[in-house]
Amino acid sequence: MLIRERGPAVVLSGAGMSTESGIPDFRSVGGLWEHVDPYEVASIDAFRRDPLHVWRWYGPRVGMLVAAEPNEGHLALAELERSGHVQAVATQNIDALHTRAGSAEVLELHGSIRRFDCLACGSEKTLADVLAQLAEREAPVCGACGSILKPGVVMFGELLPEAAMARAESLCRETGLLLVLGSSLEVWPVAGLPGETLRAGGAVAVVNLGETPYDGDAALVVREGISGVLADVARIVARESGPSGPGVL
Repeated sequence: MLIRERGPAVVLSGAGMSTESGIPDFRSVGGLWEHVDPYEVASIDAFRRDPLHVWRWYGPRVGMLVAAEPNEGHLALAELERSGHVQAVATQNIDALHTRAGSAEVLELHGSIRRFDCLACGSEKTLADVLAQLAEREAPVCGACGSILKPGVVMFGELLPEAAMARAESLCRETGLLLVLGSSLEVWPVAGLPGETLRAGGAVAVVNLGETPYDGDAALVVREGISGVLADVARIVARESGPSGPGVL
């Protein structure tokens, strides 16, 4: 089993990690970008130009993210971390489901819905503050200066959080095993993280329903649902049984 031989593993998760929690991905049929231009509702230029327009699209999606619950895969990763088989989770997801599931070290590379920022005065608001405002208005505002708050997520045209990305790069270079879960590895610079692992001599395992650019270099590629795969791995590790069957991490 790779996770025993090469672990503790570092995890890189993408949108496919949360689809089983009822959160649509972005680019597939029925995804978040199906009927909108993402640069009109999720770019920093669009927000600066017309923040209310952005919130008219974004507001209902905050409620959807808050209503979602961690799935079996999130819970399995948290258990694998507690048992010493997972070191950290770097995620492209903004839904905070890894943290809610109990994972301790979570690097939110694309930001999180747990915070909201005022670009005018630098104030911050929590999710609870914003949810209370959204019950009464289309867009939450800063209590200090009255400006419309920006979701604490990385929009198109913004840089990724420097400290989180640096930590993720370091972890990927140092780990013996990188588990890529539910990411198409198309969005840079996160898409380059598996390359850090491979160049340093580590192994990459991919669990994703679609193809990724790293499939040819991966030690293992699994085209199955993430929750089921991770739940199986957690059960096998917990039993400390003999060699696992083919296709199991």
